[in-house]
Amino acid sequence: MKNIKLLLIIFIFSISAHSQSISKSAPSSFADLAEKLMPSVVNISTTQTVVTNTNPFPFQFPPGSPFEDMFKEFGTPQERKSSALGSGFIIDEKGVVVTNNHVIQDAEDIVVRVDGDKEYKAKVLGADPLMDIAVLQLKTDDKFTPVKFGDSDKARIGDWVIAIGNPFGLGGTVTAGIISARNRSLGLSRYEDFIQTDASINSGNSGGPLFDMEGNVIGINTAILGRNGSIGIGFSIPANSATVVIDQLIEFGETKRGWLGVRIQDVTQEIADVEDLDEARGALVASVAENSPSEKAGIKAGDIILEFNNVKINQMKELPAIVAKTQVGKKVKVKIWRNKKEIFKSVVLGRLETSEDFQVSEKKEPLEKQVEDVKNLKITVRLLNKEDIKNRKLPNQTTGVVVTKIENNSPLKNTTLAENDIIIEAQKKKIRSINDLNQITEKVLNSNQKTILFAIYNNQNQRRYIGVKLD
Repeated sequence: MKNIKLLLIIFIFSISAHSQSISKSAPSSFADLAEKLMPSVVNISTTQTVVTNTNPFPFQFPPGSPFEDMFKEFGTPQERKSSALGSGFIIDEKGVVVTNNHVIQDAEDIVVRVDGDKEYKAKVLGADPLMDIAVLQLKTDDKFTPVKFGDSDKARIGDWVIAIGNPFGLGGTVTAGIISARNRSLGLSRYEDFIQTDASINSGNSGGPLFDMEGNVIGINTAILGRNGSIGIGFSIPANSATVVIDQLIEFGETKRGWLGVRIQDVTQEIADVEDLDEARGALVASVAENSPSEKAGIKAGDIILEFNNVKINQMKELPAIVAKTQVGKKVKVKIWRNKKEIFKSVVLGRLETSEDFQVSEKKEPLEKQVEDVKNLKITVRLLNKEDIKNRKLPNQTTGVVVTKIENNSPLKNTTLAENDIIIEAQKKKIRSINDLNQITEKVLNSNQKTILFAIYNNQNQRRYIGVKLD
């Protein structure tokens, strides 16, 4: 019996020791890795001419004051040189440098300092404001030490990383930390899938590399949380997303992103319930652009995209990045949920940069007209008219009601619906009158489901869906 107990203790200990052995311990030093990588990280300084008006008055208006802009025209225009600092890294021995677009945007002169003291003029090979990436070419025949990109998809939360850059113009600064989170979205741009790290990133680190412990670039440092410096929350563009853009900028001098031609939104649990979908997943098509690849393929507003090119779409935000990476002109298969069943559509992708969808819609305010209450929803609406359609540049056949007021106790109060939004559908039925909305709402309230699906145009004239549980 004693022997059995002894063997059991030994077995348990061996398992514990093995589990500890496969866990990666903290490195004793980053010195060797930093020494190897430092020559490939560069400091970037830019200059540009800024025209300002001198203030002819003996007082200053606070920033944002309406008087600030009003009196600018009375000043005397003066030119001054503005400078900015950032970081970057070399990816080719011929002096190709990657950085952030915001580091070099509108720059007249770009100077890149390599290995501490060697300075070179640089030109822009290409820049992408959407992902905030720029590629530079150093104007020299010198050879340089490049770094390689790693597989950012393999980077795990908790992995050690180091950042090297030019914070506050200090140059050659190394900081270390771990990957704190993945797939972060900050609402800064169309394509966001940031790596979050607690490695100190400050002003001037923008465009610098985030390295793994093998010395591979897994991210491009681009943003921080907090205005006054690092608080342990920094964000990097994943390498796997960045390299697609970088390759295009080097080859074409511009990006060529795939374009589907749909506006999409999250599938909420309420929407999933109405659509009889097993769970809240996919990307709900809020609207389809005219003459877009989606329209030509027969994709419609209200469809839920479940797969794109054999890749499952779990969350709405995944779809734009996948489409953008796909080659322009490629024919892809799209799995859709429509009328409570799966169907498939074949779509030939267009190019985003040449599409009308690339343009920002102009916001227009509707005119005030006669209003009427929708008691079951506790909102006030008015009928959509031709002036609204013209001013807001909506399709001519659009019908619906404009929301003029939302009561505090309305079931729509804490949703994305806002005043001046237009309700065009309820339960996928067109709203042609205020009475239509009242009847459909009444029918839902008398049913067992008590969940209603609205299609709207918001204040930016974007078509959206809202699922609401009625009391």
